[in-house]
Amino acid sequence: MKTKLFLLGLCCMLSLHLNAQQKKLPKNKAKITASVEKHKADLIKISDEIWAYAETAFEESNSSKLLADYAEKNGFSVERGVAGIPTAFVATYGSGKPVISVLGEFDALPGLSQQATPTKNPTTEGAPGHGCGHNLFGTASLGAAIAIKELMEQGVIKGTIKFFGTPSEEKYFGKIWMVRAGLWDDVDVNISWHPSAKIKADVQSSLALVDFKVEFFGQAAHASADPWNGRSAADALELYTTGINYYREHVKPTVRMHYHIQDAGKVVNVVPDYARLWMRVRDTKRSGMMPVYKRVMKMAEGAAIMADVDYKVSLISGIYEVLVNRTGGEILQKNLELLGPIDYTDEEIAFGKKIQEATQKPQVGMDSTIKPLEATKENPGGGSTDVGDVSWNVANINLSVTTAPKDTPWHSWAVVACGGMSIGHKGMLYASNAMAMTMLDLFTNKKLVEKVKAEYKQRKGDEVYKAIIPEGPPPIPTKTAEYK
Repeated sequence: MKTKLFLLGLCCMLSLHLNAQQKKLPKNKAKITASVEKHKADLIKISDEIWAYAETAFEESNSSKLLADYAEKNGFSVERGVAGIPTAFVATYGSGKPVISVLGEFDALPGLSQQATPTKNPTTEGAPGHGCGHNLFGTASLGAAIAIKELMEQGVIKGTIKFFGTPSEEKYFGKIWMVRAGLWDDVDVNISWHPSAKIKADVQSSLALVDFKVEFFGQAAHASADPWNGRSAADALELYTTGINYYREHVKPTVRMHYHIQDAGKVVNVVPDYARLWMRVRDTKRSGMMPVYKRVMKMAEGAAIMADVDYKVSLISGIYEVLVNRTGGEILQKNLELLGPIDYTDEEIAFGKKIQEATQKPQVGMDSTIKPLEATKENPGGGSTDVGDVSWNVANINLSVTTAPKDTPWHSWAVVACGGMSIGHKGMLYASNAMAMTMLDLFTNKKLVEKVKAEYKQRKGDEVYKAIIPEGPPPIPTKTAEYK
């Protein structure tokens, strides 16, 4: 599979076809595009291998090793297994200030196995797949870090570049433990990107989230012969979810509550003595999320009382909303406009339209126009990310780059398909260029660094960051298992 994917990348004779290549780039930014081009075949191969591995939360041993080994091969000093996480690492090059870091994710999602075809076609039914494009995410960020490192080698810039290999974004939110370990304490500015269906400097926040497990413990009995001797844990679970669903009418529109029933009994003729539910609460601000979290925990107690069972609520983890940095967004925006849109072949546009047809979206193909810098919304929608926790500890700049057709449903087979072929590859290489050019601006202009940091301090204000995780080490699994 790995060989096949690599050959596919080579046979496509991939080229970014960036408008920037037809422009007169500033000398050092031209060196960045040359670096990305030089490493292109290796970056595509690494991305495709991570795509094929499709390793889930805290189990990304092969994917992590690929990235860490390539960083080491390119002259970085690599510290593996940081923050008590075997698949987390930090790759460092240079010395002194400024210290600029870039994030790299590489975990997959359960159940999204898919071949690089524009119709749903799992490689292995029920297996994981990169439905959020993290095979591209980590690889592009490493490509950007290498481009900066090569400029340091040439004496063009001074300072320190760090690449953070950050596992388990999709489940346990591994960056929280890395933040708690102080890994960003000496960093001046961090930069991150995410695969998307559009290209933009991302100046919108995300949703704060708390992730927890609710368990009910009752008494088993024969469901027909003597049900009066039983105390049903499933009854408590149903009462709990009913309470949550009634509560939806009485929360603010920015709140999101969703759950997954993981266990409600094994057979129909036994009163179940155990039930378990995985629950999440979100809001646009941590301050709005926490009161809802406290309320739904009380509801678990009420459900247990009504069903005459015991209960337990266990915190899994929780994340902050992203702290926006518009100053950084403005620097990034200029580089996006310098690069221009991505050009696609007729075959790639056709592939995109087939994806849209299969997912019942308008068949308009790819959108790689450079979006103008948006006004930052007070209450944006969308998802959650542990980049938020990083952004409350260091000034952070975010980027989105097209790696799938317009309106593609995220966390789906369609994103997996695009991430394993040239549409995803082009977006990945584009992201490498955009991030490296933005970091170059910061390395060569200390005033820009200070302006980005000043906005971070102003937006953070008096808020004291406190990680929303239980005491003790990260929940590293001992074997592959369902989310529990």
